[in-house]
Amino acid sequence: MFSVVVPVYRNEKMLPAVVERLKDMNKLLGGEVEAVFVVDGSPDNSYNVLRQILPASGLTSELVCLSRNFGSFAAIRQGLAVAQGPFFAVMAADLQEPSDLIVEFFRMLSGGSVDVTVGVRTGRSDPLLSSVSSRLFWWAYRKLIQPEVPQGGVDVFGCNAAVRDALLQLGESNSSLVGLLFWLGFRRENVPYERLPRAHGSSGWTFRRKVRYLFDSAFSFTDLPITALLSVGVFGIVGSVGLALFVLTMKLVGAISVPGYTPIVLVQMFTLGVTMFGLGIVGSYVWRTFENSKGRPLYVPLSRESYRKDRS
Repeated sequence: MFSVVVPVYRNEKMLPAVVERLKDMNKLLGGEVEAVFVVDGSPDNSYNVLRQILPASGLTSELVCLSRNFGSFAAIRQGLAVAQGPFFAVMAADLQEPSDLIVEFFRMLSGGSVDVTVGVRTGRSDPLLSSVSSRLFWWAYRKLIQPEVPQGGVDVFGCNAAVRDALLQLGESNSSLVGLLFWLGFRRENVPYERLPRAHGSSGWTFRRKVRYLFDSAFSFTDLPITALLSVGVFGIVGSVGLALFVLTMKLVGAISVPGYTPIVLVQMFTLGVTMFGLGIVGSYVWRTFENSKGRPLYVPLSRESYRKDRS
């Protein structure tokens, strides 16, 4: 069975078209599609619309309604937990990804040569400001956090049961589902596609959410903030020594005549550098404690085979 997880938030007008697209996929995939809709506390009439159209659609389907808006990643995780599989794909309810992309995901996954398929945008039909901000966001994400994430970021992906199970074991909050997916590894393949224009509504992927997502990912997958703090501390100490020599030289040649100026500047610079360096060291220990508190496994085996010598 091919399970398609669709998180829903403010997509009331798009849902009939989403169901029609899933019906088309179902025909292409031999009637083996399972549609899993997760209404993420949507304030519109999305849940009732799905309750009306799903029973008559002829699709094998699941409809889950969350108690409030927990975010798209939480909705996707819930959908993956409910889906029967053994192959899974995530599909956005705004229909900005072509339907053949999801079909290609399932074709590759069922072939057994890959465990994860990732949709990689080669172009987009978004408004200029949205396109520029999104490109800038994903550039910073790749540069600072996870270089293996493709250019343009990840909106949709597919995986097999092994990846799904491993992903659901990582029950971290304030983290990134995409980040966890890439952290797990497995055999991964990118599938290029061109993003389609949005038919209704506007994206909920606001600048504020992008900034929060970037910070959540930075604190979850890299020690960059601690490294930056340590670097500032080291730079401050080295800078204070250099400034001390300069100020002392100026004092000796009589260029500084203000009483107490020299020791005040030296003490402040050196104290600031030592403080930042000390915070960096303490932060390094806190980071390691935080890493252990996540409960991530030390490794994720892809497969295991045993070959034993016959002793008889």
